Amino acid sequence: MKGAEWYQADEIAQEYDVKRFSRGGRLIDRREKRAVLEALGPLEDRNVLEIACGTGRFTVMLAERGADIVGLDISSAMLEEGRKKARSAGVADHIEFLRGDAARLPFPDDHFDTVFAMRFFHLADTPAKFLSEMCRVSKDQVFFDTFNDRSTRVLYNWLLPMGSRLYGRDEVHRLVDGAGLTLADSKHDFVLPYGFYRKIPNRLADAFRTVDTAIGDTPLGTQLASVSYWDTRV
Repeated sequence: MKGAEWYQADEIAQEYDVKRFSRGGRLIDRREKRAVLEALGPLEDRNVLEIACGTGRFTVMLAERGADIVGLDISSAMLEEGRKKARSAGVADHIEFLRGDAARLPFPDDHFDTVFAMRFFHLADTPAKFLSEMCRVSKDQVFFDTFNDRSTRVLYNWLLPMGSRLYGRDEVHRLVDGAGLTLADSKHDFVLPYGFYRKIPNRLADAFRTVDTAIGDTPLGTQLASVSYWDTRV
């Protein structure tokens, strides 16, 4: 995985949410959570696995809505932050945080109703292997996002501390087919890259987001979207 040592550092885990989801980053957090909730649908009593759960911002949200969920991550420091969130939210009994390797998931076939990963595939050195494992342990749904190679994200990708893997849509379709999945739906968003929103105050982010969404609703905007959400079925 790209940047594995950077990602697992204690100081990164402690500052992760503040650096990424304060200022204009709050808008990103809201949009990503909405994308997950729309894709996963009713959650009561569903058995869910989150790959690369990080500090648990999705994990806790889904547990609060009735899911029984396992959050898997490579970073012990990130998992500890997730456990704190779960205890604070009163949902620790509905979450198991587990340190593990997404390329060798420690679960039997068809174990979960839904398996999903957000902010994961841009770090993946072997995306086909990861997606196949996600498919193996899911009996219904696999959901994930990618950063796109024909987008404004290209302009600042080289500045990131661990870089990003950017995907073409044809490549994602091949990965989905290769894993034995069927694409049920896809959505494409954010003409302006995440890094731009994080640098501006939240009050300005909303104004830029209005323009971003207007462009994104056009055929050109769809092609230039920096983020794609992929909803697939086993």
